[in-house]
Amino acid sequence: MAEKIRCSAITVAFMAMILLAATSVFSDDTIPVPADKAQVTTWFNANVKPLAERKDLDPPLVTAEKEKKVIKVMKDGSGDFTTITDAIKSIPAGNTKRVIVHIGGGVYNEKIKIERSKPFITLYGSPNNMPNLTFGGTAFHHGTVDSASLIVEPDYFVAANIIISNSAPRPDGKRAGAQALALRISGDKATFYNCKLFGFQDTLCDDKGKHFFKDCMIQGTVDFIFGSGKSIYLNTQLNVLGDSGMTVIAAQARVTDTNDIGYSFVHCEVTGTGTGTYLGRAWTAMPRVIYAYSTMSGIVNPEGWSDNMKPENDKTVYFGEYKNSGPGADPSKRAKFTKQLTEAEAKPYLTLGFIEGSKWLLPAPTL
Repeated sequence: MAEKIRCSAITVAFMAMILLAATSVFSDDTIPVPADKAQVTTWFNANVKPLAERKDLDPPLVTAEKEKKVIKVMKDGSGDFTTITDAIKSIPAGNTKRVIVHIGGGVYNEKIKIERSKPFITLYGSPNNMPNLTFGGTAFHHGTVDSASLIVEPDYFVAANIIISNSAPRPDGKRAGAQALALRISGDKATFYNCKLFGFQDTLCDDKGKHFFKDCMIQGTVDFIFGSGKSIYLNTQLNVLGDSGMTVIAAQARVTDTNDIGYSFVHCEVTGTGTGTYLGRAWTAMPRVIYAYSTMSGIVNPEGWSDNMKPENDKTVYFGEYKNSGPGADPSKRAKFTKQLTEAEAKPYLTLGFIEGSKWLLPAPTL
């Protein structure tokens, strides 16, 4: 009789464990992005569940997401504010709640900075009427990294359906400090959904922290994605404005073997004009950049990558490619220091584990 009672108790405990597992959803950091682009949405929805179904998120993020506040910016005066700057100023330092800044359509000619002390901010625009956040700041007047039209320093930032641009003219090689950023993202655990970034040299400073870009478009000329971030770019268009002079997509700034950063471009499209674009260059000695399942047009230089005219970098760079396609993806003439990755080598850059997404990544916001 005692043995039957003990077995019954074990059975109840086992069933409770099954029930707990069934009601606890965890974002899977180990399942790689599928090779078939048509399956990416299904993969994403299966591995990035909404807040109500998650048990694995950072506790401060859970608290913030449960108490959302929406403020509106409308140029016609029908919202809470007419400028994005004033809306950001209204959010207190040390903010612990998700604040969604709903921005109406139109052009907002402002230089916007979100201070480190203001986490959990979302900039949200309508996908059918995307607002354009723009300014004409240059490195000559502000310094390179502070020339950005939008500077984001806090953690847990989200942008959805936003255009971010820099209206300064294209550098001509003669004007000093002509480089001009559209965006600098310096906070950790930041997400960008359906955003468009327009600039020339240094469009995006992917400065530091873990970031996720999905369904975006980034346009530029030289080093137009640069910095020390650790980021996944999924289903994102990389549009190069080439025609004359050197054009480079990525200038990733890893400097040591222990520096756990890098850029992973997955199911991206490399488009634009010109014929000599480099996928990346050795701006520093040990950059880490990977392209996987991406489509590359004929604008890509057959060598693919540049050691920045420093042969000593050939032994230290990590420039990898995996199952890319298109006329610009031909591996036969690639620079000797680049690598066609095996499945095992590519997998770490194809999973959300690369950015520890299970701790903070949520689906795109909707209003």
